[in-house]
Amino acid sequence: MSQIASNPVHSAVPLPPLQPPEPTFPSKLILELRGTRFEIDREMLMSLPESILIVMFPNGLILGRSGTLDYEEEEEQDDHASTDSMELEDQVIYVDFDPQCLEFIMNFYKAAQDTFYSNQGNTNFPQSPTQNPLLSKQAIIVLREELDYFTIPPKPNKKDNLANTSSSPAGNTSEALEMNDVESAINIYELKTACGTILLDQKKIFTALQRNVNKENNVAEQHLIDMLCVSGFSRDDEWGYRNIEPHKTSIVSIALVMLKTTGQSNQMATAQKLLLFWRKPARKCWWDGLEVSVGGDKVIPVRLWCRRTWTLELALV
Repeated sequence: MSQIASNPVHSAVPLPPLQPPEPTFPSKLILELRGTRFEIDREMLMSLPESILIVMFPNGLILGRSGTLDYEEEEEQDDHASTDSMELEDQVIYVDFDPQCLEFIMNFYKAAQDTFYSNQGNTNFPQSPTQNPLLSKQAIIVLREELDYFTIPPKPNKKDNLANTSSSPAGNTSEALEMNDVESAINIYELKTACGTILLDQKKIFTALQRNVNKENNVAEQHLIDMLCVSGFSRDDEWGYRNIEPHKTSIVSIALVMLKTTGQSNQMATAQKLLLFWRKPARKCWWDGLEVSVGGDKVIPVRLWCRRTWTLELALV
């Protein structure tokens, strides 16, 4: 035993294996949304509605480098400075999302938090961790619409096309047809832009769904409208934010209201139903057809087909 104890090989205490340090998740994130940068807290980002996070990060949230880089001792200070600046740039997360829409959501969240906790300071009721979450946090109804529209212009007059083709020389027939194709392409682009502007001005939330209820006599859709109006919306409400997506025939709208838990006798029961949509957004899609008139001097009747997709969710802040 004495020989083994005196032997340094046998007397050494084995050390646990070295493990690489775990990358730390930053408390603040830098997001760049279509050229606009936001510095947002991690907690604020995680509290955003699931339906918004899915659109912002369809492939999940991918962070940049963990910030731990190995440098060689013989590198100069200038190399360190350039590497540090590159590291800061790597921390920027690029997101294809409307920056004004995100700003609208964040401002509403902050206002809702300030209102709720200021009212909580005036009450002396003890709060239990197992109590109703609607009493310990502010609930927000999130309603989002994605509207994809398709324009159906009126059919061109065949007599005018034949007259234009026959009046042109034989050698210029193909050139005249190419000019007609170019002009029609420009007209279609202007037509879609004008139709998007008309749809953008239609800001009432429930007009399209109520029109579909009246046409299809859908009791479930009417119940949805009644439930939302009891919980915080009104029938004449407008979208809080509404804008056309760049380079698309698509309009995205969002409305946020604070959930009502007091008032009518069945107010809390209705709020409990909406609690089922917490972190579980529900989607509804339907087609809506309407006719609009575009053009300045010459009014053109256009048939529009709109594919509307609603996403309903409850958020707690």
